[in-house]
Amino acid sequence: MNTQPGHRRHFACLAAAAMLVLPLGAMAQPAPSDKPVRLVVPLAAGSTVDAVARAVAPGFGRATGHPVVVENIVGAGGIPGTTQVVKAPKDGLTLGMISSNHVINPGIYKSVPYDSLKDITPIAVLATVPLVLVVNPALPAKNVAELLALAKAKPGTLNFGSAGNGSTLHLAGELLVSETGIDMKHVPYRGTGPLITDLIGGQVQLAFVSISQVAPQVKAGTLRALAVSTQKRAAALPDVPTLAEAGVPKYGFDAWIALVGPAGLPKPMVDSYASMIRAAMASPEANTAIAGQGLSVLDIGPEAAPGFFQGEMVKHQKLVKQSGATLD
Repeated sequence: MNTQPGHRRHFACLAAAAMLVLPLGAMAQPAPSDKPVRLVVPLAAGSTVDAVARAVAPGFGRATGHPVVVENIVGAGGIPGTTQVVKAPKDGLTLGMISSNHVINPGIYKSVPYDSLKDITPIAVLATVPLVLVVNPALPAKNVAELLALAKAKPGTLNFGSAGNGSTLHLAGELLVSETGIDMKHVPYRGTGPLITDLIGGQVQLAFVSISQVAPQVKAGTLRALAVSTQKRAAALPDVPTLAEAGVPKYGFDAWIALVGPAGLPKPMVDSYASMIRAAMASPEANTAIAGQGLSVLDIGPEAAPGFFQGEMVKHQKLVKQSGATLD
């Protein structure tokens, strides 16, 4: 082989051109190829995040050429499961499907064994979970304006429930307090099931809850929907205004779902995975899950995802500090 500089440059160009015609996945597939991809969900089976993970796993697996195994590792707001993701080898065989809890936890736990921004590789933000502000029908408030008037006329007498201290439902309520100056008492529950039961029973008067969890009650009239938390109206409740439309112009809050890996994943692999998960989100399985959970699809890839995470960290930590929530 001739090793003169001109020939070496020509050979390098040919090699680079050959790489360009390889399939996207072939350039960045995890190794070894006979092992599955662990998709860690740091939340319980049956949760919204779990439903999305299981819906996209088949299509994502077909694209990567690896079986994708969804593994639920629960507890402590998702910290144990996320710890396994951030400490995993940088081979692309362990990924995490995480939620907004990821940027809430540093404020409500005294010790988190990783840095929520530096120790992950954001791959894609997949969807948001619109929340709806619902009230018990016995409350004499037919809209947001009447609710705010009632709260200002009787400070501290209204109770808003949540799924627990520092939960997204709690912080959604705290943002309403912050944006309107009203005084409400927070009542934390252990999960949304007991919360919804007491909302219907009148033990608490209002709460932010994911749309999928209360749509039947809203349709049946056992709960009244006043507004949705997102900047745009939710497809599942098209006649319900946003809080911004209803008189709280700066309000905007939603939970979200994202795909991440450990820090330092190779950029070609990250770009490849982002393309693959985008295609998997368009699959029939994913469409069914998305519709069933009342989600709004996002398309935030690896270039914009780090900035998204940073912005969400700032917003949520401000609300955590305002709420005084702690779980230690």
